[in-house]
Amino acid sequence: MSILALYCSTRRKGNSDLLADIVVEGLDCTKIHLIDHHIEPIRDFRHDPEGFKPVHDDHSKLVREMLKHEILLFATPIYWYGMPGILKNFIDRWSTYYSDMIFKDRMSEKEAIVVVTGGDDPQIKGFPLIQQFYWIFEFMGIEFTNYIIGNGNNPGDILRDLNALSKAEQLNHKLRMRG
Repeated sequence: MSILALYCSTRRKGNSDLLADIVVEGLDCTKIHLIDHHIEPIRDFRHDPEGFKPVHDDHSKLVREMLKHEILLFATPIYWYGMPGILKNFIDRWSTYYSDMIFKDRMSEKEAIVVVTGGDDPQIKGFPLIQQFYWIFEFMGIEFTNYIIGNGNNPGDILRDLNALSKAEQLNHKLRMRG
């Protein structure tokens, strides 16, 4: 079992990174920080006769890496009650591959976990982001197996959210048992 952890914060070692690190500790995991990659926003050409145009950025490299793994872990802060723009761009660009049956088939073999953190009552106000991931995964045929919502706004705040830390440790244990 291999995991690709996509760290989607615009800062390193943020709360979502720290919580995701607990989930994947000691597991076969490749970590990618989207902030280290250039991802252009989508330009929608799906209805043009020529279709989507090639884009010279890191997206296709990231998609190839994504397809190598069985489990996709999305670790993201809650920005303005949604996902950060870099993650939205990454997911929006999946549309450029959607007519490719190999891409759709490979994505439907994936399992997804989501780790989100935020302030301002994230257990309530972060749930629409979890729902957004649910619908994205359903559309792609990806099995959505688990999520954690943690309370953390300032650096390191997540380390005081004992419920989120416990859930991350439990999830790590379950993943280790699967081997």
